[in-house]
Amino acid sequence: MPEQKDLRADCEIFVEKLGNDEDERVALVSDLESVLTLYCKSRELIYRTDNGWLEILQPLIALKMPKSELYNCFCAIMSKYIPRDCAKDGKPFHLFRLLLLYHDPELCSFLDTKKITPDVYSQSWLRSLFAAHCDLEVTLVMWDVYLQAADPFLVFFLALVIIINAKEQLLAMAEESRSQISENLATFPCALEAEDIEDFCSLAQYYASKTPQSFRRDYQNLYKVSDEYVEDGMSAYVKQALCLPVSVHELLQTTSQPDDGVRYFIVDCRPAEQYNSGHLPTAFHLDANLMLQEPGEFASAVNALFASQKQAIAAGSVAGGEHLCFMGSGREEEDQYVHMVVANFLQRKKQYVSLARGGYAVLHSVLGDDVSYTLADHSPRHCIVCNPDAELNGRDFSDAAEEFQHLLQEGSTLFGKLSSALKGKSEKVKEQLTNYIVNPTGTAPPRDRHVTPSDKLGKRYRGMGPVFTIDDDDNDAEVGGMPSSDDENKECVSVETWVRKPEVLGTFKCHEIKENGYMHSCHLLVTKTHMFILRDIPDRKDMAYIIARRVLSSIVKITSKKRHPELITFRYGTSEDDGLEFTDCDRFLIPNSGDATKLVKQQILQHIEPVTAATPTPAEPENK
Repeated sequence: MPEQKDLRADCEIFVEKLGNDEDERVALVSDLESVLTLYCKSRELIYRTDNGWLEILQPLIALKMPKSELYNCFCAIMSKYIPRDCAKDGKPFHLFRLLLLYHDPELCSFLDTKKITPDVYSQSWLRSLFAAHCDLEVTLVMWDVYLQAADPFLVFFLALVIIINAKEQLLAMAEESRSQISENLATFPCALEAEDIEDFCSLAQYYASKTPQSFRRDYQNLYKVSDEYVEDGMSAYVKQALCLPVSVHELLQTTSQPDDGVRYFIVDCRPAEQYNSGHLPTAFHLDANLMLQEPGEFASAVNALFASQKQAIAAGSVAGGEHLCFMGSGREEEDQYVHMVVANFLQRKKQYVSLARGGYAVLHSVLGDDVSYTLADHSPRHCIVCNPDAELNGRDFSDAAEEFQHLLQEGSTLFGKLSSALKGKSEKVKEQLTNYIVNPTGTAPPRDRHVTPSDKLGKRYRGMGPVFTIDDDDNDAEVGGMPSSDDENKECVSVETWVRKPEVLGTFKCHEIKENGYMHSCHLLVTKTHMFILRDIPDRKDMAYIIARRVLSSIVKITSKKRHPELITFRYGTSEDDGLEFTDCDRFLIPNSGDATKLVKQQILQHIEPVTAATPTPAEPENK
């Protein structure tokens, strides 16, 4: 190849750093050069010094595999796990910015203000799967989890955890120059140690579970599925996207079958005439036109939106979710103003903001013959999709800039003037929607909850090492314990039935984290003497396995992570004069971690005498 000399020189420099003896160096340089030369020629690629290929080969070299296997493994990693176009202004970095904006808009805004784009600091992260920055031991442990997960997009969330963990440090560098911040940011993965990887990967999977999944399908072309690369519209769209887009299919699916990770609060931003002619029954109406025409009313509507969202979440309604998804009409001229509303929420640094791709037009198309059954108040006569000649569709829209000027000069509306009848109907629909959100079944309001974030009993255990430790010498209780791996003795129960048991003092929805980094949705039930771990059964609603019954007196230590206090570890064992002896542990991601650990601590302190080894099971209700 024309660049053969450069390739050979890079291989020699790279092998020299590994510290092998002379014979090994010569053989290794030959193998590396052969692998990369064949890879370039077979795919008609040009070798460049900074492409990260040698860094990817380093962990594979450590496995001392034959050259043919080395080549095959390298090709597999390059084709399945390294995003395409990892170059300046490449699409992977635009996607990463959207993910950062979704999870931490404040940090994203700070970096945007400093003009620090993700390709400046994370290019080598993605190109080498962090091998260019981490020690070999750290890289091998990380790749173990990464390759077993078989999720090519996981690298984005690994990068997300690194940058969000460094948020305080980055914000403190506000007075520094762009280059200084970028250089420091690029080196953050170097601080990772092997013992950090388990938590690191678990947090990455947690962030992945809290992200709309449709982006994986939209941007799957970022990864090579064949030798032929085809540019698609969605990959190009990522450069201009205002926020993370969500497919209508995912919106409908998670609304009908709420997911533990992502639950949406849908905000319909179309004009009142369109909203009243058909809308999702759980959608909150926020007329985008009010933002320019009636700023005061718009502010009131936004406050009502936040209040309704809070009530819906507290009620456990299908309409209640922390994730805001805005929906427009699907017509570009009108949706310019929907984008203004979305930008307003982003300026408020509101987390979990997304936009329904294609808006109402795509929603209508996806529903097909079920439109009248799925949408509320659907009127074929006035629906802009069923009847393209409807009043609003006949407007002659100008470009966005001219229309903005027209609005400022004449005070007219883009979507037509609202009649008093339509306004009245819109208010009535909003009232009905609020009632539906708070009480979706039409029955009595939900029963009182045991513990919520608003029921705080004290400050959360933030910024501390050991959150809670028991060192009583007389704690000789047996570790409660049906191990989670004992499949034969798993008992299948109804979550709702167990939550309602009178002896249950608190219930906490959370995720159990296994040693391999995988997470399982579960519930922690706390009684006066025990903590029950109920793992949800994915394909059986409201049903769960009793994974473990833990005697509270066997808990000798509870710890949390400084930067992620929701990551809680319960350690079981005995406490003696010469120290603690651990026999088992459970790890969870608990959103209400402060409340959970507070309740457990209170019960242990109230029952400081050792509990007998027998594990009492809460009595089953008579009307089981």
